[in-house]
Amino acid sequence: MDAIITLQDEMHFTAVPTSGQLVHLDTKPTETGLRQGASPMELLLIALGGCTALDVISILRKKRQAVTGFEVRVHGDRATEHPKAFTDITIEYVVRGVNIDPAAVARSIELSTETYCSVHAMLHQAANIRTTYTIVQE
Repeated sequence: MDAIITLQDEMHFTAVPTSGQLVHLDTKPTETGLRQGASPMELLLIALGGCTALDVISILRKKRQAVTGFEVRVHGDRATEHPKAFTDITIEYVVRGVNIDPAAVARSIELSTETYCSVHAMLHQAANIRTTYTIVQE
C-alpha cells in the first residue's frame, strides 16, 4: 500500500492512495470559514469507523439479519498536550431492521473489533476504545 500527499495551497493537501481515490486534507479554514478537507485526526476516526462498519455489516448480512439501515458514530477525546493523541474513543453502532437479533449484533461487533478490523487493532494500543450499539426495530 502506498499514498502520495501533495500540497495544493495554504494547508490544503490532496492524497492519492493505491486505490486511486482522491482524499482532501486541511487544517486551516479559508476566508469563508470552511476547510477544504478533513484533518488527519478526523481521518483516523473515519478510518476506524469505516473499517468496523464494513466488517459489521458484512457479518450481519452473513447472519441473515434484515438490516434496513446502518450507521456508525465515532467520537474521540484527545489529550490536551501535544501531540494531542486520542485517549478515548467511543464507537456507537446504530442498526435498523426487522427482527434484529441483539446477540448477532454483539457478536458481529466483537468479531470486527477483536479479529478483523486492522485500524482498531492499531488504535486500541494507543487509546481506550469502547463500543455501544442501539437496535431500532422496524
